[in-house]
Amino acid sequence: MAMGVPSLKNEFRYLSRSRLLFSLIFHIPHPLPHPASPLPFPASFFASDQFGSNSLCNLPNSLISSSGSFSVSAPKFAVFGHGMDLATPRHCKGFRPFSASSSKELPNSGTLKMSNSSENARVRNPGPERTGSKAFWKKAWEVVGWIKRGENDLEFKLNGFSVSLSNALITLILQLLNSEKISALRFYKWIKDSRPGLGRNYDICSLIVDNCGRLKDYETMTCTLNEFSKKGICLTQNSFLFIPELATDEDSLKNYVSDVVMILNGVGGTCRSSGVGSLIQMFSSLGSFKMAKFVMEITEMNTTYYNIMIKETCRRCDIEGSRALVHEMRQLGCKPNVTTYNLFFSNLCKSGERAEELLKEIKGMDCSPNELTFEIIISHLCKVGKFDFAIELLDNMMLWGLKPRLTTHAVFVKGFFKVRRYEEAHKYVVDASFKHSYSSNAVYSLFADLYLKEKDLVSAQAIISEMIEKGLRPSIRVCMTLLKGLQSIGRHEEARDLEKRFSSLDFEDRITEMG
Repeated sequence: MAMGVPSLKNEFRYLSRSRLLFSLIFHIPHPLPHPASPLPFPASFFASDQFGSNSLCNLPNSLISSSGSFSVSAPKFAVFGHGMDLATPRHCKGFRPFSASSSKELPNSGTLKMSNSSENARVRNPGPERTGSKAFWKKAWEVVGWIKRGENDLEFKLNGFSVSLSNALITLILQLLNSEKISALRFYKWIKDSRPGLGRNYDICSLIVDNCGRLKDYETMTCTLNEFSKKGICLTQNSFLFIPELATDEDSLKNYVSDVVMILNGVGGTCRSSGVGSLIQMFSSLGSFKMAKFVMEITEMNTTYYNIMIKETCRRCDIEGSRALVHEMRQLGCKPNVTTYNLFFSNLCKSGERAEELLKEIKGMDCSPNELTFEIIISHLCKVGKFDFAIELLDNMMLWGLKPRLTTHAVFVKGFFKVRRYEEAHKYVVDASFKHSYSSNAVYSLFADLYLKEKDLVSAQAIISEMIEKGLRPSIRVCMTLLKGLQSIGRHEEARDLEKRFSSLDFEDRITEMG
């Protein structure tokens, strides 16, 4: 292939090839994007930015890069004489593109889209720059050309180019090298020498492993993995994208997997543990739970690996698939843990399961629930407006000896506020500060902040004043926002009064610093 700036068709080819060929060889259908499909279910299940809640299910929509930030259209290309578009899954509430039931390993309801239009085909971009930018692609292909030709002054050229080599561009260069089966080892050595931090980046290191795999250089792969494992580097799905691309049938696929597992077993350490998990995650994401289970068969069956598959069924809103996997775990002696059930409950909630059924599931758990278990169900109840039931469940947490997380309180306050039940939100804040004193400052501050976002300075001021009277300490950020708001509308006297009251709570120094 001539180097230079290829057509957009070639630019996107590497992004979609492995997933498409895998589906053709092993008859794994891709769901058709529905023109009226709602937006995908949000990665952050609770959407609670105030308290930095960790989302339960946060899976990338693409195997190409975990750092992708937006999608671009992928072109049509010929496979077996047909013009095909890659239609990747859209997982959203109310739309189930896959069904992993207990009776069938793979679904047969979806098909790979065949058409002359590529409007619905999407791939993930490795960074903030648009892959459609000619300058972006030109830079990437220019560097790939240098590497392919093995130019003597490669490092000198890269050093001169270093300022414009963003993380996203480096990732794209590695992906292009992998696509063209050009060794990336010299480029990676330059990365380690000039950008040590990136030399330990999990995604970049994983692309280097994938590069060795595409070149079938298992000796170098083993040496590289040994180096990574000593440094505590973990592998991602990017490490093994070469497997579904190079495999020609199911037997060769299993042979590639067996060879990789043998290498991982020999290397051990973080690369072995993360590598096996990433293999299972990759096959689950591709829709082949059969191959994911094959990986477990030649390594070990454990709860952690089953949870990876259950998390994927959760992403696909496939409640029957989740239920079947939990049942299978029990039969094989892999005891479900609280993470298993939290994933399962999140799937039940997304499928609109009734609250009564959710409570039955809690009572039938093989282990004790934790705070997140209750938060998942409480969040669901608040979203559907069943606040009384949610509060009752909150009280029942005490019987388990559990304290609500700050994010759980946020679910209630934001839920009431969203439906404009302000008095009930206030009552909840007061009760929570009494029953759960550890949360008083944060919950009150959240309540005031919600009023500020509604531009209701009067109500926010009342909440802050109430806090001060109770000896609570408002969030400095909320306080400063309120002070600036009062000053902006000419209520300087009230702003000064509040500032004096803050001083009584030892806020004076910090307010001066913020000012």
